Amino acid sequence: MAGSRSRKRQQNTDYWPGFVDAMATLLLVIIFLLSIFMLAQFFLSQQLSGRDNVLNRLNSQISELTELLALERANSSELEATITGLQASLGEATSDRDRLLGLMDSTSDDAEAAGGRAAQLENLLDDEKRVSQRALAQVELLNQQISALRRQLSAANAALDAAEAKESESQAKIASLGRRLNAALVQRVQELSRYRSDFFGRLREILSQRSDIRVVGDRFVFQSEVLFSSGSEEVNQAGTKELDKLAEAILELSKDIPEEINWVLRVDGHTDAVPLSGTGRLRNNWELSAARAISVVRYLIDRGVDPSRLVAAGFGEFRPLEEGDSPEALARNRRIELKLTER
Repeated sequence: MAGSRSRKRQQNTDYWPGFVDAMATLLLVIIFLLSIFMLAQFFLSQQLSGRDNVLNRLNSQISELTELLALERANSSELEATITGLQASLGEATSDRDRLLGLMDSTSDDAEAAGGRAAQLENLLDDEKRVSQRALAQVELLNQQISALRRQLSAANAALDAAEAKESESQAKIASLGRRLNAALVQRVQELSRYRSDFFGRLREILSQRSDIRVVGDRFVFQSEVLFSSGSEEVNQAGTKELDKLAEAILELSKDIPEEINWVLRVDGHTDAVPLSGTGRLRNNWELSAARAISVVRYLIDRGVDPSRLVAAGFGEFRPLEEGDSPEALARNRRIELKLTER
């Protein structure tokens, strides 16, 4: 019987090192969790300062919080297993105490030794109860931390959803503005094209009997001989009749074009490549082409056309309609072009 008590005493004394290891492990886990929590708080505060990278940082924060949550759940499971082990130990200690009490009743010789053993077991039981209470408190603290992390995770998800919604709203506004702008531009182009067609139709009707006035693309082309004498920038008598018709067509059309359409009639002067002869006021073909375009604009202004709707430009011989130096090519290149366009 004495040998049995000695073996039981040895078995009972083996619990304490395992209990100490469990407590040390629990303390390290708690310190590690607190360190992880502080790092998570630091990263969260850093991530709130960057507006342009908020979406990427929020995604990274969500991943870190998820990993911490999984780690804390694992630690909680370990603590619960520890508590279960302590409860099992408590049950065994209770059983030992009961057996010792039985031995005290049946064996008076071992009463004193049994009483000391019972006191030790009661002390051990009290210690285990205190450890169990501390473990439960730690589990409660961990649960509170998990709840806090979940709230932070929910807040991060809400901020991410708000940022995505704001970005979607901005994209929708930009797309709507682009569609309205494109529609307005298309409408303006269509309106200008319609009035350009009306202008060209009116000029074709007025000038249909003239073979020396042609349409080239979106321009009316007057041969210089129709409006000017050779080497001169003054409109001749025959040219004034043609320009009177042109001014009448412009005045009629300007009444129909809405004020919001900012249109102009561009008058371009062109010459052939033959240099000017003599010692007149004009020194070269460029000056001659510009002077002729200005003369046409001045004449139209004298006939009542709004000066703000007219533009004069001279190109000299540098934009020929036909290459070569044949008389026909030179004659085609000496011209005045009219083009209705938007300013």
